[in-house]
Amino acid sequence: MTIETVVPTTSADAGPDAAQWTARARKVAVAAFPPERLLPDRQPAYMASWIYVFGVLTLVSLAWVTITGCILALMGPTWWHVSKVGLFVNSLHLWSVEAFFFFMVIHLWGKFFMAAWRGNRRLTWVTGVVTFLTSVGAAFTGYLSQQNFDSQWISTQAKDGINATGAGAVFNVLNFGQMLMWHIVLLPAGVVLLTGLHVLMVRHRGIVPPFALAGETPASNESAPQPATGDAQ
Repeated sequence: MTIETVVPTTSADAGPDAAQWTARARKVAVAAFPPERLLPDRQPAYMASWIYVFGVLTLVSLAWVTITGCILALMGPTWWHVSKVGLFVNSLHLWSVEAFFFFMVIHLWGKFFMAAWRGNRRLTWVTGVVTFLTSVGAAFTGYLSQQNFDSQWISTQAKDGINATGAGAVFNVLNFGQMLMWHIVLLPAGVVLLTGLHVLMVRHRGIVPPFALAGETPASNESAPQPATGDAQ
């Protein structure tokens, strides 16, 4: 007679944990985003191309925008208009925004010409485009929140166009307090959340491979994460 040893399972499908929504959510999350896919230590060889770098540079610029923006929000308009340090931080915030849009536009157009929606990555592409549009709104309200002649000129020139669409009833560009709240709360939260969702989708579906040349075999299946063939940079 053969005696089999039963090893206890820790799966969320067995035992009392199966009825807990947290256990089920954890199982789904781990299945969709295993640690080796969320933080891979190796990447495909074609990742050596510069076109894949601009997405990371966009994330770095966004981090600087967030850090400098938090400092400006803590210190207030008087500080960034009068203090030399405040002027520098305000300028650093502006430069970070410019770098953010520069890298993001290159990333967006680069992925457009690479047809980054291939391999069931349509939603990944859409989240990137929506993030770009949300960032435009965040930058616009940032210009309106400067409290200088530039912000006054931009707001007075923009109000007629916005009022003509009917949006002026809820989006008053001449209202500094409203524009400041849009700039430091609502729109940045949308940009950060959409960016996080975009990165998660990239990790879930994998990085889109380049087009295969005529007569070449595609690198691998475009609908699945690519095999690791090179060290992550």
